[in-house]
Amino acid sequence: MLSLSAVLNPLLLLLWLGCCPSATIRPKEGWQVYSSAQDADGRCICTVVAPEQTLCSRDAKGRQLRQLLEKVQNMSQSIQVLNLRTQRDFQYIMRMENQIKGLRSKIRQIETERKMLVNMNFQDLKGKMEALQPLIPVLEQYKTDTRLVTQFKEEIRNLTAILMAIQEEMGAYDYEELQQKVVSLESRLRSCMSKLACGKLMKITGPLTVKTSGARFGAWMTDPQASPQNNRVWYMDSYTNNRIVKEFKSMDDFVAGVESRTYTLPFKWAGTNHVVYNGSLYYNKIKSNIVVRYHFETGSVDIQRALESAGFHNVYPYSWGGFSDIDLMADELGLWAVYATNANAGNIVISWLNADTLQVLRTWNTEYSKRNAGESFMICGTLYITNSHLTGAKVYYAYATATSTYEYTDIPFHNQYFHMSMLDYNARERALYGWNNGHQVLFNVTLFHVIRTEDDS
Repeated sequence: MLSLSAVLNPLLLLLWLGCCPSATIRPKEGWQVYSSAQDADGRCICTVVAPEQTLCSRDAKGRQLRQLLEKVQNMSQSIQVLNLRTQRDFQYIMRMENQIKGLRSKIRQIETERKMLVNMNFQDLKGKMEALQPLIPVLEQYKTDTRLVTQFKEEIRNLTAILMAIQEEMGAYDYEELQQKVVSLESRLRSCMSKLACGKLMKITGPLTVKTSGARFGAWMTDPQASPQNNRVWYMDSYTNNRIVKEFKSMDDFVAGVESRTYTLPFKWAGTNHVVYNGSLYYNKIKSNIVVRYHFETGSVDIQRALESAGFHNVYPYSWGGFSDIDLMADELGLWAVYATNANAGNIVISWLNADTLQVLRTWNTEYSKRNAGESFMICGTLYITNSHLTGAKVYYAYATATSTYEYTDIPFHNQYFHMSMLDYNARERALYGWNNGHQVLFNVTLFHVIRTEDDS
């Protein structure tokens, strides 16, 4: 702004000129005089209009002030614009900050919800899997049942064809004639079977897996001396530190796991080479060479007797160990014990036993090492020895007690589950019972039979 002196000095000059009539009034450019008069004291009073700002612009200081004023005004305007922009930006930043805070909150919420959702989904999926788990054996059984149904259908078709053939024959024979034919055929069959003498092992087929149960090692058996109506099964799990024998009324009950009775033996057994013969259990007493005869009907020990010089407690076991030093078995000729002695250099010894007294009736010494044998079994007085208890095992050696001779054989059999810890022959079933790595299996045997005729002496 202009100083007060810069404005008042020209006014004083005009007043001075007005008070002097002799002076010629020559106002400067831009000044305008509207009226003039004298007051009571004779002083000149003029009414003038100050010149435009262009008059003051000639003053250097005034020009500098004006320029500064313009700069201040420009700066003030710039500050106002900047302030408005700053306020707008600040409001925008505040909105963005609120949005960021909201976004962070949403992110944390989403992260929490994601973990909860993942956990919920995982728990839900786990629950569904646990709910579906029991269906697996059902589906397996369903597949088995499907195969059985297919087999049944095939058998029904075969039976239908047979029935059709029988119906055609019924036109030629009446029922009584057919019944007589059946009786005659049965009689001839029994007569033929009675003429079957002891045969020589030619082939082993199978196995048929009857059940999967128990430990890796064990024994199961039926009584070869039992009547055809008696099909009881006995089950002895593990090879040591046990004396519980389970009984099942039939093979079907054994498969279904329906026990009929449990026996607690007075002594624990050693190994897996026990045998049931004529209603009694014969087994090796733990940590000894004593053979025990336990009668199932009385639930007591009838007799126990030591096998003189027989190794025991893993001195001369089979190749798989398991305290299998003494192997008790039965065949068409009776009860046998297979073991090894120091006198026979650890080779297998065969003893024929009296089933009632356990006395040794006769003994044969072989030249086959007990420790190199996988398992052994008796058929018709001949001891058959496998060369291993593992995959690739075969019947490698046979010793005939009737002639006291031996031969090397090559009869393979399928060791399906890779570890055989029990293999015994059942003369009634004409089959081998095996315990194969926790699986109870059956093998069919093919024997070369000599049929006696009436002309034979």
